[in-house]
Amino acid sequence: MFADATSAVGGDEIREEGGVAYAAYSDGYDGGFDRTAGDYAHYMSQVRLEGARTLSGLLRRLGDRGHPVTCAVYTLLMPWVAGVARAYGVAVVAVFWIQPVTALAAYYHYFRGSREAVMVAAASRDPNAEVCIPGLPPLRFRDLPSFLAVTSDDDPFACLIPEFRELIDALDGDSEKPPTYVVANTFDAMEPDALASLRPHVEVVTVGPVLSFLHDGHDGNSPNDLFDHDGEGYLHWLDTKPAKSVVYISFGSTSVMSKTQVAEIAEAMSQSNRPFLWVLRKDNCRDKDEGDAIKGLLATASAATYDDDAGGGMVVEWCDQARVLSHPSVGCFVTHCGWNSTLESVACGVPIVAAPQYSDQGTNAWLVERALGVGVRAAARAEDGVLETGELRRCVEIATSEAVTSRAASCKEEARVAVADGGGSDRSLMEFVRRIARGST
Repeated sequence: MFADATSAVGGDEIREEGGVAYAAYSDGYDGGFDRTAGDYAHYMSQVRLEGARTLSGLLRRLGDRGHPVTCAVYTLLMPWVAGVARAYGVAVVAVFWIQPVTALAAYYHYFRGSREAVMVAAASRDPNAEVCIPGLPPLRFRDLPSFLAVTSDDDPFACLIPEFRELIDALDGDSEKPPTYVVANTFDAMEPDALASLRPHVEVVTVGPVLSFLHDGHDGNSPNDLFDHDGEGYLHWLDTKPAKSVVYISFGSTSVMSKTQVAEIAEAMSQSNRPFLWVLRKDNCRDKDEGDAIKGLLATASAATYDDDAGGGMVVEWCDQARVLSHPSVGCFVTHCGWNSTLESVACGVPIVAAPQYSDQGTNAWLVERALGVGVRAAARAEDGVLETGELRRCVEIATSEAVTSRAASCKEEARVAVADGGGSDRSLMEFVRRIARGST
């Protein structure tokens, strides 16, 4: 959009990196938001108020300088962007959906007739209660996005429900205004049922899996990583392990493991006779005593004796996950099942042990186990959500079985075909770009 990488808009600098120009706007929390102590309801109201005000100013200044915006793409929990964009004459508006389309289908039908069925299941307090969503195979309550379980205004996440409702309302366009598109980070073969249930109502464009390594290869750490990697020692360590032998364990950038959970995983790895690579962030420990206890557990697990000298363990604070999952020695991925991690694992053909915690992760686990057959969902302990030693060992055995490994390899090929030149996601993206071009003329 911007030809001059050093230009400014009304005093606001626009900078360019890799052919993309960036101009900042404020959401009212320029110093960041403390998710552990902050008021989510206040946060959402401030983001809406300040975000709309400062984004309006940015769009106005861009137009005044001869760079009118022709397409606005926003993500979930920011539905107010659509109204701001329309007010400034933006021709094409789209939501970049960063969760599975199955989760979007659940939200859509929840607000379009299925709310009562979900509430009945929530009232039963049975995570295995069946919930029927139009167009989808039978789901259990635990398979739905966790925010749909909110039944009280006192719930800290209750403020998110109106945001999702507004997003769905924007997608339900009418003949008097242009549609709001959904640009979905998925591919047709991954979620055919959910796509079929939505497409009569919503303009869905599948462009995934959106993973840079499918196009660019691996040339070191991503500049967008939240944490520094532990050098490349873990990659050299992986080079010493047999094919498909390593259990890779990572619960993402925000999850915090209790000392009990760390102990259960460490014991499972000690007993498993399998090498493992475990990402455990330094901010995982609440205090020094807990940190020292966890270090002791990890040292014991990492130093365990393995048959045929193929084992051993390595613990790092962060790593290049795409490079790890692409490594031939990795045999399965124990994950919280966030959507990015799920897509990366599928695109690399690595079977999954899913240990979901909240949001769309239960839906992702359902896709992994029931819809795709590329892994298994682990059963956490009911009282505290801890994944126990025996259950983790059982799930690793299932995930590394021939049947699951074979299915994971097939899904890898489907994912890569989708984004290759002429593949389904590639064609969808090109058509969406053409719509932008038509809308701006």
